[in-house]
Amino acid sequence: MIQALLSNRRRPDLPPVPVCFPIADYAGIYENLQAVGIGSIAVRDCFVRELGGDYPIFKRLGETEINVDELDYLAKRLESFDKYELAQFQGAAVSQDYSNMTDFINLTFCCQGVTVVQDFTNLDAVGRTHYMNLHGGMTEEELRMVDFQKTALSLLLNEKGAITPYGVVYENGMELELCYDGLYFPDYRYSGDTILTIAATDRSLPEDTMDISWLYLPAEDCQIERALLRAGIQDEDMRLRYDDTELPALLVDLMGPQENLYEINRLCACFQKLDSDSRLKAEAALQMASPSDIAQASNLLSQLDLFDFIPGIATPEEYGRYMIIDSGHYEFDENLEKYIDFKEYGKQRMAGEYGRFTENGYISYQGFISIEEVMAGSETERMDKEMGGMQL
Repeated sequence: MIQALLSNRRRPDLPPVPVCFPIADYAGIYENLQAVGIGSIAVRDCFVRELGGDYPIFKRLGETEINVDELDYLAKRLESFDKYELAQFQGAAVSQDYSNMTDFINLTFCCQGVTVVQDFTNLDAVGRTHYMNLHGGMTEEELRMVDFQKTALSLLLNEKGAITPYGVVYENGMELELCYDGLYFPDYRYSGDTILTIAATDRSLPEDTMDISWLYLPAEDCQIERALLRAGIQDEDMRLRYDDTELPALLVDLMGPQENLYEINRLCACFQKLDSDSRLKAEAALQMASPSDIAQASNLLSQLDLFDFIPGIATPEEYGRYMIIDSGHYEFDENLEKYIDFKEYGKQRMAGEYGRFTENGYISYQGFISIEEVMAGSETERMDKEMGGMQL
């Protein structure tokens, strides 16, 4: 976590804005920053009056101007680091004398190659850690065969280390790669709640371009807008590629390369709210209703309470058995089971309702307006009105 107090260097009369990174309330923070004339999309215009938190190295950013989106991305990257990785990052930053945001972001992608020694009393541990840093891991055979004390002594006696507040840093030939070019943030899925990852590019560029604006939905609309503006991508010139997703294939199939991003975002927000059982129900409802576009699918997902769903049901007999025995609607005497025609009862119930079997189970629609009207976004008030006129 990083706590910053940001201000407009050219307008010292305006109050500073407190911001906690990673940012939680994007719309609110950006609104507060814009109110004092800072928070530009691609310009470092936020003057750091104060900065605190879990990373002492960032004291180097004090009394400088930063870009709020860069610091937010950096804070997200560092949240995934363990204690040793943070020592690698901060130690390497000191040994290489990095002090700007571009270098800090790029360092997060390569600092795992350096070795930081904080305790010289356990040579075996030092050697094991150093070996893993050099080779990116270790096999079980290497764990048995490598002399880690010898590895540690070779490091300490033959290599030059830099003394830092985070330990003695051995760089191991680490080179800073340009993963971040100052404009396009590298792909990094920060939130475990991401439903869909999208690579947005300009259609004038080749399909295999590396100039990608990565979007992780659902997100606040202002995040999407800022990401596209940062890359200079206009709506009419935008090309979308859909990567990792938790959405059912039926929904992904509705999405074209020039889809409305904000409709997709709304769809992801609806799907994110569903638990695992409701997601099975949602997929069954989609199979039943067959929406023709993203807007219809979003409206359908927001009205799932109009559907009844029984997972794992595939035949009228299973449906009849479920309703009589498992649903709790009837007092069932197991001695009468052999006299009951579950299949016929299931057929009778299905004849009186709008339902169908799907890959996930049996789903039936219980609303008072048509499914087409639900997908068109009919208002709840209208449904209530029609329900009030029904004679029960």
